[in-house]
Amino acid sequence: MIIKGERMGRPTMNDVARSAGVSLKTVSRVVNGEATVDPALAARVRAAVASLGYRPNLGASMLRRNDRRTRTIGVLLEDVSNPFSAAVNRAIEDESRGRGVHVLTGSLDEDPVRERDLAVAFARRHADGLILAPTAPDQGYLATDWQPGTPVVFVDRPPTGYRGDAVLATNRSGTAEAVRHLVARGHRRIAFLGDAPRIATARSRRQGYRDAMREAGLPTCETVAPDCGAEAATLALLTLPARPTALFTAQNLITIGALRALRRLALQHRVALIGFDDFPLADLLDPPVTVVAQDPVAMGRAAARALFERIDGHTEEPREISIRTMLIPRGSGELLPA
Repeated sequence: MIIKGERMGRPTMNDVARSAGVSLKTVSRVVNGEATVDPALAARVRAAVASLGYRPNLGASMLRRNDRRTRTIGVLLEDVSNPFSAAVNRAIEDESRGRGVHVLTGSLDEDPVRERDLAVAFARRHADGLILAPTAPDQGYLATDWQPGTPVVFVDRPPTGYRGDAVLATNRSGTAEAVRHLVARGHRRIAFLGDAPRIATARSRRQGYRDAMREAGLPTCETVAPDCGAEAATLALLTLPARPTALFTAQNLITIGALRALRRLALQHRVALIGFDDFPLADLLDPPVTVVAQDPVAMGRAAARALFERIDGHTEEPREISIRTMLIPRGSGELLPA
């Protein structure tokens, strides 16, 4: 049975305009996130949209817009469940919301195939731009698989084989500062637990460790300790005849594994530890964990602003934007050699 006046099927923009008592153009401007609509009219449109259950057709909306934009961007990070990636992503979302832009996010899990597949998927959705923390050894595929003329900004790690703005922490100098901090407290056997060498940030942090150890005339002791095996790698170091008196862990999940090993051997108050990347509750442990803190919020904001500048027509040469790290002494990095 059809009741007179009742529309069947999916509500349209015309239905919203009639319900709100405004023009079709006003509805279009509100739906597309334009900020120039009178607030009272915009509120009426949004109320009508909610009442009718209207859902815009993004493909058709893009075709009607003069600038051909979809008001969406893609964000591909290593692992959005990681506190660092989560903070970067939230900062990008906050910057995007003020521009009426929606964020599509994916986790790469250090999988080069997944990086390319997700980038292609976002391209097919006609995203206006992409923020990418590279996992693949080469981003040259973007020249053919990404949308021509659509900007890409890299965050946390620099690109290879493709040119674009890159927002990077001061990985090398931040690590060197932390190792010098340990040397200044009398440590001479300082071990480095790092991530896989194929990762650009891992290589930079390893080089910072080597810089500081060479300056001090000390021998290096380096171990690759991916987060899934960090506890075992630390246990192996700590059971050596001449065990390290201090550890530098090159990312937060490795730090957590090292802390488990130290506590397992009851050495958390005898072996100093500094970790790269802060993590939740690090200041509440015993002893509190000294870290080289990145600023993921600043990195996310800088990446989003760089991307929107490119979307708006900025055409100058690609830039490297450096975000400084900060050494935060809390206790674990201030232990003296036993």
